[in-house]
Amino acid sequence: MATIVLYSMNRTAQNTARLCFFPYSTRASIVDSRISFFNNTSVRRLTPLPGARWVPKATGVQRSALLFAGAAAAVLGFVASASHFQRAEMATMITKTEETEISEKCKKFMSPPCTDVKVLEQKKEEMCTRMEMLIMETQAEFCRALEEVDGGMFKVDKWERKEGGGGISCVLQDGKVFEKAGVNVSVVFGNLTEEAAKQMRSRGKVLRGKDGILPFCAMGVSSVIHPKNPHIPTVHFNYRYFEIEEEDGTKQWWFGGGTDLTPTYVNKEDGAHFHNSLKEACEKHHPKYYPDFKKWCDRYFYIRHRGETRGIGGIFFDDLDSPNQEEAFSFVRSCAQTVVPCYLPIVYKHLNDPFSPEEKDWQQVRRGRYVEFNLVYDRGVKFGLATPGSRIESILMSLPLTAKWEYMHEPPKGSQEADTLEVLRNPKEWV
Repeated sequence: MATIVLYSMNRTAQNTARLCFFPYSTRASIVDSRISFFNNTSVRRLTPLPGARWVPKATGVQRSALLFAGAAAAVLGFVASASHFQRAEMATMITKTEETEISEKCKKFMSPPCTDVKVLEQKKEEMCTRMEMLIMETQAEFCRALEEVDGGMFKVDKWERKEGGGGISCVLQDGKVFEKAGVNVSVVFGNLTEEAAKQMRSRGKVLRGKDGILPFCAMGVSSVIHPKNPHIPTVHFNYRYFEIEEEDGTKQWWFGGGTDLTPTYVNKEDGAHFHNSLKEACEKHHPKYYPDFKKWCDRYFYIRHRGETRGIGGIFFDDLDSPNQEEAFSFVRSCAQTVVPCYLPIVYKHLNDPFSPEEKDWQQVRRGRYVEFNLVYDRGVKFGLATPGSRIESILMSLPLTAKWEYMHEPPKGSQEADTLEVLRNPKEWV
């Protein structure tokens, strides 16, 4: 889930912090806090100003210009006016940079990637390689940001799947801020089972295997964060790529994913910030992406047997195979790079909020609903459980340490709990 462009500017960009200010909340309690952003080559620790949030902009592989508070460094004119000789020389430099960039980036990951680095370098232009690099970068960036706020360290567990591929599970458990935080990467391949193929066909996929065999490759990054404080919401994101080889050798491919927020108590400012961040990422690519994928998210995370949504949504999409592979990948990359800035300011804002035993009980009840959705409806869980050799611990990483089911539980009318339930039963527009 990263396309390499304008490499001539990459070294400069890698060593420069690219951040912009956006007003968020005057109540944000992040004045003396620090947010850590993983910018490919180093971890930069920055102290936000009061009433502002830090939003990482384009990384060194996205843009050739540094934007800071509206000031731009003009470099495109220089590139455009280069001579043919300079361009040829630049192309040679690009090739060399590509070969070393992968190995250098891999040093900053939470673990060596699932695929051997030499193989990634040999196949650097293939989408499977670019997607694996993106999900590894996303995992490292998010884990380091969470470690910064919690003070704990993720346990890194690299595992292999005997049928093909493997993954890297990063889990922080019983921390100061997070009861359970998991950020998983998986890169698996093999032959699609009939049950998994049946699930895909039910979504309209036309799959033609040779003698019933459908070789596939699937990879993605997935995370669920369950905080201790009931005023800090749970967040989930997942970005994935799927590729299937058909009987004639052609490949079907598609992307999927999304980011969504599940608060115990709905906060209008948090909801607006979260959705605005996702909307900005979507609008870089298509004006209909946010409204369409927001509606899809509300439908997807609906707990039918309860008549309510799991949380206040975000965006969700699947089977994205248009307008072309390059643009679809670029969109997924933009979404993945929004994970830290859409969530971490909310965490810092509520970091020291007091809470009562009754509020903690309500959090446990809402976590019960989270468990119900994940085990009954979630596509990722269902696909994982239907895939031979899947790592059950990683699949069920999304479940909280604790949850609660009370018989016929209904919050008092007019209470904050009742207000939250009203929003979950009637999804609203946040931006």
